[in-house]
Amino acid sequence: MARLTVNGSSKSIDVAPDTSLLSALRDVLNLTGTKYGCGIAQCGACTVLVNGDAVQACQAYVGDLGDAEITTIEGLSGPIGDALKAAWLTHDATECGHCQPGQIMRAAALLAETPDPDDAAIRTAMNGNLCRCGTYGRIHAAIRTAATSLSDPAKG
Repeated sequence: MARLTVNGSSKSIDVAPDTSLLSALRDVLNLTGTKYGCGIAQCGACTVLVNGDAVQACQAYVGDLGDAEITTIEGLSGPIGDALKAAWLTHDATECGHCQPGQIMRAAALLAETPDPDDAAIRTAMNGNLCRCGTYGRIHAAIRTAATSLSDPAKG
């Protein structure tokens, strides 16, 4: 039995300590917004926040999480989450959508750490998240828009 804090709620789940966080989220807790991509932490589709840091859930294990605060796309809220979601819609950043939860979660970690990132910082932060549809330009623009709206809501 493990206890996880996910999206602000404490959850008890009956899984082995070596169960991936991705499996626990999707298969046990039915939080299917976090996507399976490659399973080897190379694509970023499974990115969630663990204590505010972007983590690839396919390579994080329930037994290693302790009292960590886990946030999935379903629980992303507040000014950063709202700004990113609005910017994603404004820039039509989603094509097939499979990678987008991971993209948004990585962008949320970036904006929490660097509220006004320059273009190089955005490219560096987002480098580990792949998009097979190639919407990188729209994703980048959405992050810039979200950052601008957070620093000056009148411009967002």
